[in-house]
Amino acid sequence: MEGTVIPGLYPQTSDGIPISKIVVAANKIIAAATPDEQKRLLFDFDAPERRAWSNPEIYVHRFGVRLDESSEALQSAVLRLLKAILSERGYEKAVNATLINHFLGTLHNAPAVLNRWSYNFIVFGTPSETNDWAFSLYGHHLALNITLLRGEQIVLTPTFTGAEPNAIDDGPWAGTTILTEEERLGRTLMQSLAPEQQKKAQILTDVDDPCLAKSFADSFPDCRWNPADQRQQCGAFQDNRIVPYEGACLKGISDSQRDMILQLVEEFVLYLPDNARKHRLEQVAAHLDDTYFCWIGGFDENDAFYYRIQSPVIACEFDHHSGVFLTNTKPQRFHIHTVVRSPNGGDYGYAVRGSKQT
Repeated sequence: MEGTVIPGLYPQTSDGIPISKIVVAANKIIAAATPDEQKRLLFDFDAPERRAWSNPEIYVHRFGVRLDESSEALQSAVLRLLKAILSERGYEKAVNATLINHFLGTLHNAPAVLNRWSYNFIVFGTPSETNDWAFSLYGHHLALNITLLRGEQIVLTPTFTGAEPNAIDDGPWAGTTILTEEERLGRTLMQSLAPEQQKKAQILTDVDDPCLAKSFADSFPDCRWNPADQRQQCGAFQDNRIVPYEGACLKGISDSQRDMILQLVEEFVLYLPDNARKHRLEQVAAHLDDTYFCWIGGFDENDAFYYRIQSPVIACEFDHHSGVFLTNTKPQRFHIHTVVRSPNGGDYGYAVRGSKQT
């Protein structure tokens, strides 16, 4: 990707979203907010704060309403809004991310900053059945940027989902897991490739290759690694970043492998409601011959790894991380970060609206 935006990739669609129900749910959040919270909650549709989401365990920005400092009524109203918009499995995934974050706070004895409500919520524009508006929910290991266009179409990128650890083994939510299918299906796809394709896809054999960190120190503009995102290229504050294609082009893969990659991508876009997710997967399928798959690390059952799926219309990243709150100094399979982007101006609905992202 040389940095020239390809136009016409994102058509207007009618996703069949329950816009009346969604608007009612959003207005109930505003009604549950105090006057001071409303001042921090409501922004113009194109406010720069819309692109200032991140993955913090502590305050980075003070705009928006911090849910763990708000009322139970407002917290419940936010959940009702998410339930009205997200797919059933996508809602479960988002809630599980918050529960695992709470579990981490229990393990680390830091419930004040790591809990199921330690997220900022912001509305951009006025909730409407006909006009464009958006909202953002972000905090540690979960960031959802949701844009509603013309009351008909939903754009749900960028998204960030992570977990440390990715399973709860004690307490009332024991058995809760997250991001297991993204791991399993990614490894299965890599294992299914022919040896020559695997060689092209595997751009580095060691997920903890010291050259990754060395490149950060020696050549920041061309780095492949940073302390926050480690191997990922498409995380927070990376809007408009030029990310070159790497690895193996998937043109010519078998029908079963094409089905496999669409199944894998579906896990990344699971938050989308059913009709919108169908439209999104049709976009991805139309560009499978222009899709690249790159891999860092091994691909046996117990290996930690990184991979990226990238085409003109989607970029999905999966990365096993070293510990932040836990003690592993090397990347381990229980600490995971994932990101989804819509390249070529698709994030935040810019391309659909015909406006430029600056």
